[in-house]
Amino acid sequence: MNPKLLFWVPALLRLATVFVVAAIAWWLAGPVAGLSLALAGAIIALFVQLSYLHQLGEWLNDPQSGKLPDGWGAWTDVFARLYRMRREDERNQKELAEWLARFRQAMSLLPEGVAIMDDVLFLEWCNPAVERHLGLTLERDKGLRVTNLVRHPDFIDYIILGRYEQPLTLSLRGRKIECRIIPFENRRQILVTHDATDTERVEAMRRDFIANASHELRTPLTVIVGFLEIAMSDPGMDAATRAAHLKLMTEQAERMQRLIGDMLTLSRLESDDFPLRRERVDIPALVESVAVEARALSGGRHQIDVHVDGPNVMGSMEELRSAFANLASNAVRYSPDGGTIVLAWRRSDTDLQFSVTDCGIGIDPQHIPRLTERFYRIDKSRSRETQGTGLGLAIVKHVLLRHGGRLKISSTPGQGSTFTASLPNTSLPG
Repeated sequence: MNPKLLFWVPALLRLATVFVVAAIAWWLAGPVAGLSLALAGAIIALFVQLSYLHQLGEWLNDPQSGKLPDGWGAWTDVFARLYRMRREDERNQKELAEWLARFRQAMSLLPEGVAIMDDVLFLEWCNPAVERHLGLTLERDKGLRVTNLVRHPDFIDYIILGRYEQPLTLSLRGRKIECRIIPFENRRQILVTHDATDTERVEAMRRDFIANASHELRTPLTVIVGFLEIAMSDPGMDAATRAAHLKLMTEQAERMQRLIGDMLTLSRLESDDFPLRRERVDIPALVESVAVEARALSGGRHQIDVHVDGPNVMGSMEELRSAFANLASNAVRYSPDGGTIVLAWRRSDTDLQFSVTDCGIGIDPQHIPRLTERFYRIDKSRSRETQGTGLGLAIVKHVLLRHGGRLKISSTPGQGSTFTASLPNTSLPG
């Protein structure tokens, strides 16, 4: 039925009923009784309407205070609709609160900082990442102007100029923070922050790596090209000189080959495309093969002892061989003739250890934290003499990281050094 009919038909029927009753009273008892009864009916109807209006007003002042009355007549439908609207609103508010909670949880888990500001840069909300990046606290700083909280001249200039097309990089508390402001709506702005410290560090490492690798490759190439030019300009060079030049060129070519091989090894160790493949590693055989290689490199100039007192492990045979061999070859290169080098494998209470102890020149403590950096050398001239690539300890570090281990270095200048590759007890075969 038409909604208008649903409203007017019952109302008119009730009004007609009052008039019929009043007319009967008029006919039976006279006009005074009829009019009195009609007036009483009108007053009762008005009182009922005013009562429902009062209850509706009270409820509108505090919809959560109580339940709506059932109503009478048209009020029944009005109260029913209001009740449905209230229930619908409660459901919407509950869903909105759930979505808002999910949004805040998601924003809180983002590594990027997000802060919402109004049109005059008063802080409305921010996630924990912004608090870490800019030193803010939502509970304390909410409602305060962000430019009063981040007192950095570059940040204030960035806000004043309003050139938000390019991000701004700030140095705050030793970190590089990249900031960008994104206007949205008419009276809101989003401040997005990103900690670029690690990215810049990696980029700097990449630049240094390329520069160092280019330098390391340029030196042997210069030697080879120089000797080739001499040979071309002097076809009648005597056999002894030619042989000496060929020997030096071969050594430099081998150095380049080792350098490129180490760079490829490092690249493979750092790549996600080459996951660690664990196998049972025969430690006594591995350590003995490393000792054989070290003795061949030493050429009888050192005494190399081996002590194995520990179990086999699960890991990559190839990678562990590379790490152990690099430690052993470094000991041979930096130990004086006649010295003793000890290769040892043992199990401690906390881990499994392969150690290489030499009686070499030792290392000043200030250099130890940087020894595993690519191409880092304490004495560059001595490194060239020993034919090192500067990548050996970096390879050792990455191999151990892939196996859950770490490299420990202890050294006393003039007395020797001990390099210990430790592996966790979880590396033991099951």
